[in-house]
Amino acid sequence: MARQFKPHSERHRNAHVGWLRAAVLGANDGILSVSSIVVGVASASSDHKHVMLAGIAGLTAGAMSMAAGEYVSVSSQADTEAADRRREEEELSTSPESELDELTQIYMRRGLDAPLARQVAEQLTEKDAITTHLRDELGITEELAARPLQAAMASAASFAVGAAFPLVIALLVPTRWTTIGVAATTLVALAVLGSLSASVGGAPVAKAASRVVFWGAVAMAVTSAIGWLFGVSVG
Repeated sequence: MARQFKPHSERHRNAHVGWLRAAVLGANDGILSVSSIVVGVASASSDHKHVMLAGIAGLTAGAMSMAAGEYVSVSSQADTEAADRRREEEELSTSPESELDELTQIYMRRGLDAPLARQVAEQLTEKDAITTHLRDELGITEELAARPLQAAMASAASFAVGAAFPLVIALLVPTRWTTIGVAATTLVALAVLGSLSASVGGAPVAKAASRVVFWGAVAMAVTSAIGWLFGVSVG
């Protein structure tokens, strides 16, 4: 009597790597880029309209730039994967025995003895040869395949959401407190975002949060100093 196996499902974090990376990168860039712009312009000018206009321009340009950059980058990855797929399909068509030997050797290197490795290679090839070779030979899987449009939309949306945060703060706080208010809340937001992304990705939370807060503080300090210098020279 054949042994009955109970279905067992697991959820792994690497299934979310594609969209999570784009979303976290977009949100981080949105918060930090627009915060730096707001802090820099506020340090140079006390005109609240100028500060808001610069921030909105930064949000719009940044979101479009993130979407375009992510789309181009991930499209290149998708093109490479498509080229690898065509190459494997051609090799399976012209040299099926050599491909079977190659698959057998892969399983032998992973610990199977030669007869079992051959049997596994034959059965998997019979079921779905191209998927098997892409997965076990090249490490390309459907779950982790490049998706340019998804990455572009995630980057643009997350950038816009992140960039809206310092703009809302700048709108709510008194004009004379714009620089301090935006800088302080931005550092808190960066710490929360860094901790959240680290938690979802299984990385050390404290290290991720401190890293993003440090570089956020550096970026805003530099733009504030530049804004102050220009403000003084103009004044």
